[in-house]
Formats: sequence, C-alpha cells, structure tokens
Amino acid sequence: MQQNTTHLSFQDLNLNTPLYNALEDLGFTTPTPIQDQAFNIVASGRDVVGIAQTGTGKTFAYMLPILKHLKYSKQENPRVLILVPTRELVVQVVDEIKKLSKYINNRVLGVYGGTNINTQKQAIAEGLDILVATPGRLYDLALSRVLQLKSIQKLVIDEVDVMLDLGFRHQLINIFDLLPERRQNIMFSATMTQDVDVLITDFFRNPERISIAVSGTPLENISQQRFEVPNFYTKVNLLVHLLRDTEHYHRVLIFVAYKRMADRLFDQLDVFFKEELCVIHSNKTQNYRLRSIEQFKEGVNRILIATDVMARGLDIDNVSHVINFDTPEYPENYMHRIGRTGRAERKGEALVFSTQKEAEAINGIEELMHMEIPVMALPEVVEISTELIEEERPQIKERNNPTKRRDEDAPGPAFHEKKEKNQKENLGGSYRREIAKKYKKPKTKGDKNYNKRNKRK
Repeated sequence: MQQNTTHLSFQDLNLNTPLYNALEDLGFTTPTPIQDQAFNIVASGRDVVGIAQTGTGKTFAYMLPILKHLKYSKQENPRVLILVPTRELVVQVVDEIKKLSKYINNRVLGVYGGTNINTQKQAIAEGLDILVATPGRLYDLALSRVLQLKSIQKLVIDEVDVMLDLGFRHQLINIFDLLPERRQNIMFSATMTQDVDVLITDFFRNPERISIAVSGTPLENISQQRFEVPNFYTKVNLLVHLLRDTEHYHRVLIFVAYKRMADRLFDQLDVFFKEELCVIHSNKTQNYRLRSIEQFKEGVNRILIATDVMARGLDIDNVSHVINFDTPEYPENYMHRIGRTGRAERKGEALVFSTQKEAEAINGIEELMHMEIPVMALPEVVEISTELIEEERPQIKERNNPTKRRDEDAPGPAFHEKKEKNQKENLGGSYRREIAKKYKKPKTKGDKNYNKRNKRK
C-alpha cells in the first residue's frame, strides 16, 4: 500500500505545459492524495488498483499521467478505453477529460445506451483517441465491427464496484476477450469486495495497490445525526417537517434503497414541494436524468431524490445535507452517501432515518466508523403514522399452517366413487379382441411363423 505523502503542488508531478495551462485555468494547484500517489505508478505503465472514495479526484488521477504520455496520432481507432457504469458518469468523465485537454490536440468520445447507436457509429468512424463508454453499449459497438479494440493500450475501469453490482461482470469479461493482451489495466473502486478481488486476480498482472481514505473513516467536516422512526409514512412526515426550513436545508440529496421507493417518496413530497423537487434512477429517461442533475447543480431544484447507483460518482458541489431516508444495507454505501456533502473544506450535515428492522444495518455502519451516530428525538410536531406500506406489513405464511395440514394421498373434495359400469378395465374395444382371436395375430411383432407353428399342432 502507498502512504499518503502529498506533493506541495502539481509542479512536483513534472507535467507538460499544456496540462499546467489547463490546471491553471481550472484553478487547481495542489493534487489530492489519490492524484499524488497514482501519478508515477500509472505513468510507469504498470497495472494499478486504486481504492478511493467518490469525490477524491480519481478522474484526474488516471487522466493526468495518461494525457502526459498520449502522443499525437492520426490513427482512427481509440488507444485509451475508459469504462464506467452509468450514462451520467460517461458525460461527467468526458467533460473532465475535455477540461484537461483544452490545450492538447486529442479526440474524446462518450458512448452509452438509450441513444441512437447509428449516430455513435458515425462519430467512431471519424476517428478518436479516448473512448469513454458503458459496458453494454461498448460491446454492442464492438460486435458491429465499427469499433476495433485491438488498438487499446490503456484500459481504465472506474467505479468497478458499482459495475459489478449492476451485473456487468459477464460483459466485462467479454470485453476483455476483445482487447489486446499487452495493455495497461487501471482500476478504481470505492470499496474492495470479493467480486472486485476476483476480477483483479483473473485479469491483472501484479497490480500496484493504492488505498486512500479508507471507506470506514468518517469525514471530519460532516456532522451526523440519526432519527429512530417506526415506518415509511412517519419518515415522510419527519422529512416534510425538516425540508420546510428552506434556509437551512438549501440543497438536499435524499437517498432511498431502490427505484420504486424513489418514485413513492417523490409522489409524497411532490404534494408539498413541487417545483423544488426532482428524482433520478435507472428507469428514468436519459434526458430526464441529465436535466434533473443539472437543475439540482444550478439550484433550480432544492431537493434531489436518488438511488445509490445513480448518485455514485456524481460531482455535485455545495450539498448542504445528505438524508438517508432508507438506512443502507452495506455500511460502505453509507460512507459514499454522506461523502456527497462536506466537500471542498465546507461543512456538511448527514441524517439517517432508521426503523427497528434497520437497527442491524446501523450497527454495521457504526462498527465500520468506530463511532456511534447521535440519536435525536423526534420533533413533537411530527405525526407518528400507523399506516404501513406493503413492505412493512406482516407477511402471512400459509405453508406451515398446522390447521390446514392434510394427508397428501387423501382424495380431494371433488372425489367420488365411480359407478359400477365405469369400473371395468378398458381393454381397447371388443372388435379388436375378436379379430385377434379369429386370426391368431402374433403375440410379438415380427414373429411371422407363429400361425404356421400353431397349425402344425
């Protein structure tokens, strides 16, 4: 593991003039720990695995050394492939690369599903140097033969843990088969899971590992609070009460467990906040999601409801509060969520609503952080609801009900004895039996001498 020894400035990284000019335009002078530690390793051409939380500057960490050594070329096929899990991240990474490439003559393209593939084929045919893609659309383009991947020199897989969560493992393996064996592999993940480790073991060559800001370490500039609530509708009542303080809760990111919950919560809050509210999850259209994110960034919408996968890797500044409407099942996801606030030296606040069923998840989060989240009393004005949503209602299991147990071989309620005339064995009809007696048909098929033997007797 690399140790955290931050350089004083980007000048110590020995970049070239075009990159220094771009960084100066962006106002960046000091590299983040992941940028500092990854630069020389990525530049050396070795395989790299970086473990760093979202928002630590991972895109620049791999792009600075890549752009420094990416020479001008007129070849049509891409030399750098960057795989990310969602369309939103494609847009974001392309935007970051273009900022760094302001004074460099290179061609960057982002491709993802949900849009016209023929338009993307035309863009690829015009030639490019760096391709940013989601696995599904990349594989479709590769199979169409318009995209040749044998020219790839560097493969970057960003947010690989999310990619595996979304079920992209088989597509990644298929893509690896299309790539040249001699290439540099660069992988970034916010968490190290068993699936990620298996992928590294199978496809990486003695990678150098870098670990920055272990996911269990809470950020010092984020204050955390917890509310114990009995059910969904009480959570809604508490949330409405808090969000009415528009001055304090001026840019709020609300996390929910899954897509249906996102829509359900949106419907509840829309009654109160209407134009202040937007939502993103994978069932929403591409344009809707991009518009929601943009409006939230610009302050047009004050409240954004999101699922974990959609919000991972999104670079949204000045988020005043992260509210965990659902307690995340995996403690690492809690760390990613609260990392959306308290960025760039600003103070941030994180709240979590937990039910009795979510107590075990809370224990896991607190164990990971080595600290307890302070529990706050519910405001007296918040109504405690007794209404339950479908997932909260007790499930009645009939399978093991002893009062309904019966002999499996016993006749059912519709059973009755056959009448005597219907109890006779069906022998195939009297005509067939009479003909068989008269002509003494062979008992076994093919025994043509059966009749002759009987006549001699």
